[in-house]
Amino acid sequence: MARWAEITPDSFRFDVKLHRLLSRHAAREGELPPEMRDRLEVSPRGRVKLTDAVEAETIERTKTALAPLEQAGKLGALLLQLTPSFDPLRNSLEELVPLIEGFKPWRLAVEFRHRGWVEGERAEATLAFLSEHEAAFVAVDAPKEVHVPIMPDLDAVTAPALAYIRMHGRNAEGYMRGKSVAERFGWIYSDAELEQIAGRVERLAVDVEEVHVMFNNNRDDDAPKAARRFRALIGQDPGPEAEEGQQRLI
Repeated sequence: MARWAEITPDSFRFDVKLHRLLSRHAAREGELPPEMRDRLEVSPRGRVKLTDAVEAETIERTKTALAPLEQAGKLGALLLQLTPSFDPLRNSLEELVPLIEGFKPWRLAVEFRHRGWVEGERAEATLAFLSEHEAAFVAVDAPKEVHVPIMPDLDAVTAPALAYIRMHGRNAEGYMRGKSVAERFGWIYSDAELEQIAGRVERLAVDVEEVHVMFNNNRDDDAPKAARRFRALIGQDPGPEAEEGQQRLI
């Protein structure tokens, strides 16, 4: 981390995706530091049980690891991309409170991957919960079909300092059935699609200090190409200088 902080430009910021254990994905013993392993509860299938103590220690170890970025002013935000199995019928948003509060005062963005959290009356409660804890809701661009793990186009500002949007591509077949990252998220965005996204981003930017725009259509170099085209489309200067008071799109 210290080396990354040293070799990147002064204006560079790192957004860090949190460990799969914190995002409620299945994690195995070998995916955690050796010093923790003698305290882990592991299922017969080899999956680590996320206890309160394990979560708290993982949070503290993450904060220690990221300290060089934070001290250099290069820590942008933390991304919590929840598993689709984090289901509103079986889980509660209150389960996330220790995690969200544990990372404060760092900025945290929460991406849901079960559309039940933002459908009907539950949507208002979900956004209210994030607003109460000043965690950013992650908007997405995803395939335009209705399936449980495909989130709808919903834009919301729930934290005064940060709005967040991620582009996952629009390949519904790959998203639902793909085996590899390239199969699931590979997508070449057209200029018309990027213009749609730009409109969403500009509306979000009205109410926040920064909007983080992240391309996850990661097959080969699809994502960096799309990001460069998007920056050109919105006229975003990639350099460190910006007019005072100008809201930044990163």
